[in-house]
Amino acid sequence: MRRYDLDWLRVIVFALLILYHVGMFFVPWGFHIKNNVIYEGIKWPMLFVNQWRLPILFVISGMGTCYALSKRSGGQFAMERIKRLFLPLVVGILFIVPPQVYFERLDKGQFEGGFLGYWPAEAFIGIYPEGNFSWHHLWFLPYLLVFSLLLIPGFLYLRNNSQTGLIKRVGRLAARPIGLFWLIIPLYLWEAFLEPFFPSTHALWGDWFNVVNYLTLFFYGFLLISVGDVFWTTVAANRRKYLYLGILGFSLMFGLRLVFEDSVFIHFIEALFKVVNLWAWILAIFGYAAAYLNHPSSSLTYANESVYPFYILHQTITIAIGFYLMDLDWGFWPKFLIMAVGTFVISWFIYEAGIRRWTWIRPLFGLKNRNQVTSEAT
Repeated sequence: MRRYDLDWLRVIVFALLILYHVGMFFVPWGFHIKNNVIYEGIKWPMLFVNQWRLPILFVISGMGTCYALSKRSGGQFAMERIKRLFLPLVVGILFIVPPQVYFERLDKGQFEGGFLGYWPAEAFIGIYPEGNFSWHHLWFLPYLLVFSLLLIPGFLYLRNNSQTGLIKRVGRLAARPIGLFWLIIPLYLWEAFLEPFFPSTHALWGDWFNVVNYLTLFFYGFLLISVGDVFWTTVAANRRKYLYLGILGFSLMFGLRLVFEDSVFIHFIEALFKVVNLWAWILAIFGYAAAYLNHPSSSLTYANESVYPFYILHQTITIAIGFYLMDLDWGFWPKFLIMAVGTFVISWFIYEAGIRRWTWIRPLFGLKNRNQVTSEAT
């Protein structure tokens, strides 16, 4: 049975991603271009969202994989993943990402001239950040593709052996309010022992903390769907407990950062607070979504299809707008609103006028053909 709450969450989390990337223009963290004034205060809400926004996306993706594999063979699933992930990645690398690097090169004085003088002659020389070739914000696609293909044998085994010991054990954990917190043990080990040695690069190869951590969360998503309704019943019934635990975990984690200097001991304590915090928020979000969002609507149908093209397009539009606003003395809110609203509106216009209605363009942005969408909806 389709979980409409998962569709809603996917739309909401990707919408937050757009706002997050707009925020990156204003905070002291590294980004492709920066505003002429940095605003320290907005890093706190961004730090809060940053703890669970990517982990929950990989969990949701693992859940979607469980549904997709329930009606496909391993070979059919692999081909579907390649078409819906690899093809948009190639299109993005060739056409969507280069303007981002172009504006960054203009800003840093590393290139002069128009875009047609940059693309394609300069756009694919060397690997970013020293060179120009990059997948930038589209890194999520190759990670998800590799995870999907790598885990097909294990997923097929679990699908065909629904009473295997692993699924039974996870089902027993899912039946208890705090039982699913046993799943944070691997997450803690990765956070404690891998994260210090492998800073995030989103380059896939060598990005071993992110690879192992997100692969685990992706696998968890598949398992949580495999245990059936017991998971949804538990998270919906205990959503408030998870919310309080998330607030406590977030407070302890950042309180620790503010009070103590970094050390090996503090790192191990902070790693525990971090994984408890992110898992509590993920369970709380699933619980509230199960209670309030598990219903269809025409708005959801439209948004659920448009979210993938929005994801592919948005950062290029955000950076293009930001480039022309960065040196203006307009203050935070005028710039933030122009960039956020402009990103959504321009993404929507490109989707509605140039992607959604054209059969040959749809697959380039990961969309199914319209006949297939109609048949699945009915």
